[in-house]
Amino acid sequence: MKDKILPGHGSGGRLMNDLIEKIIRKTFGDSVQLDDSAILNIESKRIAFTTDTFTITPVKFPGGDIGKLAISGTVNDLAVMRAVPMYISCAMILEEGFEIDTLSAILQSMKSEADFAGVKIVTGDTKVVPSGKGDGIYINTSGIGIIDSQVQRMEISAGDKIIINGTIGDHGLSIMAVRNKLSFSKGLESDCVSLNHLIRKIISSYPESINFMRDPTRGGVASVLNEIVKRKPLGARLNSMEDLPVKNEVRGVSEILGIDPLYAANEGKVILIVKNKEADAIVDVMKDFKEGKDACVIGEITEKYPGKVYISTSVGGKRLLPLLTEEQLPRIC
Repeated sequence: MKDKILPGHGSGGRLMNDLIEKIIRKTFGDSVQLDDSAILNIESKRIAFTTDTFTITPVKFPGGDIGKLAISGTVNDLAVMRAVPMYISCAMILEEGFEIDTLSAILQSMKSEADFAGVKIVTGDTKVVPSGKGDGIYINTSGIGIIDSQVQRMEISAGDKIIINGTIGDHGLSIMAVRNKLSFSKGLESDCVSLNHLIRKIISSYPESINFMRDPTRGGVASVLNEIVKRKPLGARLNSMEDLPVKNEVRGVSEILGIDPLYAANEGKVILIVKNKEADAIVDVMKDFKEGKDACVIGEITEKYPGKVYISTSVGGKRLLPLLTEEQLPRIC
């Protein structure tokens, strides 16, 4: 087996078959079906289906790598729709010269995260592009989940509380810290993790109290809330920045780079809009999970400023948080 990716690894010949058998299938196991399509048994009339593509530099970062990111991101997209994630595909575009050992480590991360989430990687594809024509590795994952609930989302109302399961901006700012070699951010790492077990527990405990769920990935918390209240006769108010769960390291990196953490990507967070009376109880349920230990209420839905998102300031004022025209930092997820 070669130690670097060669054009032949994507040719359909011996090198490609060796890569599939000795690296990919050896890591993922027999759940990977080597036919033109995976044949699946799904006892449900309703399924959720999602797809996403992952490209990130560096491919390994504090808290994870592109493999863990690809699995958790797809799992979370299914989970916030109240689906039970079941199956995932994995298609990779590899650049000629990419280290086989690095690929093996990424595949192992994918397998470990899939095992944690309880999903199976069942099919995939591999293509190789010439050296200099890619960024090492790109991964596309598609996911299928079973929907066993009659309701995915309900209408939000004034007085509903906004909850997040932990600290804001960890993924986006940790990547930017690595890229900019900011030594003081040593304790900062990505939050990428699958949230389906946490979400499932909340749904089973309070099925009628959760009006909306969304994972605040690209565009961050502010962008997701803008999408939620867009064209509605309601606005979203966030607590003051001092009261939001933002790590000191994130605040420091944000100030140096001029990045607002409310617009930074998160890869292990879920935003929930829940009924007021159950908000504290839902937070308590989330705190029972490692990925929800810092859960808290961060704001509420109001009748003020319909269609707008705003944050309270420390001096008693308000600051609007509009959708950005462009990303405030290079693509990182």
